[in-house]
Amino acid sequence: MTRQEEDEATPMRVISVSPDSVTTTPNATMTGLASPSRGSSELSTWRVDMPAEATGPEHSVSREQVWTVTTGSLEVTCGGRTERVATGQTLVLPPDVPRTISAPGRFEAHVAMRADAVVTVTGAEGTRELPWAR
Repeated sequence: MTRQEEDEATPMRVISVSPDSVTTTPNATMTGLASPSRGSSELSTWRVDMPAEATGPEHSVSREQVWTVTTGSLEVTCGGRTERVATGQTLVLPPDVPRTISAPGRFEAHVAMRADAVVTVTGAEGTRELPWAR
């Protein structure tokens, strides 16, 4: 089997970060890693970098999310419960439950979820996609 035949037979992908993969909002910077637009067929992964004292809006996501904190710690309120998640810990957030994520100090985390999720922001009409996850 030639190298080209091996490459065609193995649907493995190596994904590099580019400037197009980065989305900055008033609360955080998300760097898209894997997603359907980057070669993954089912999952999306991204890195979140949230500065100290930032808080995201209350929202819910239609799919389960898994957050692994790689630097610092975050605070999350979900389903009436508040937890601090520190470096090396992993947080599993259920689908369709409102949550708020905040940064007591700067944190970074890797997030994974199914690629077809949509977000509902509390008090806003309709749903929206996460551009870094598409």
